[in-house]
Amino acid sequence: MKETRIIGLLIRDRIKEAGRVQLTLTKYAHLIRSRLGFHELNANTCSRAGVIILQLSGNTEEWTAFEADISEIGGVEMQKMSFIL
Repeated sequence: MKETRIIGLLIRDRIKEAGRVQLTLTKYAHLIRSRLGFHELNANTCSRAGVIILQLSGNTEEWTAFEADISEIGGVEMQKMSFIL
C-alpha cells in the first residue's frame, strides 16, 4: 500500500520564522514532491503571515521526523492529510 501526505503550514510571522522553516524544508527536501507557498501582497503591504502546502513522498518514519522538527518552530501551525493510493 502506497501513501501520500499533504502538509499545510501556517507561518504566523514570516519575517521571524522564515529562516527556521526554510532550514527544515531544506533538511527534508528529499521528501518534498511538491511545494506551494503564498502570502497576501499588494501595492501597500506584504502580509507577515504565509501558507505553505507540501506533498510528501518517502516513508512514514521520515514524515514523522519532519513533522516533529516543524512542530518545534514557534509560530508555525501544521495540518495534515493522508491518502492511501
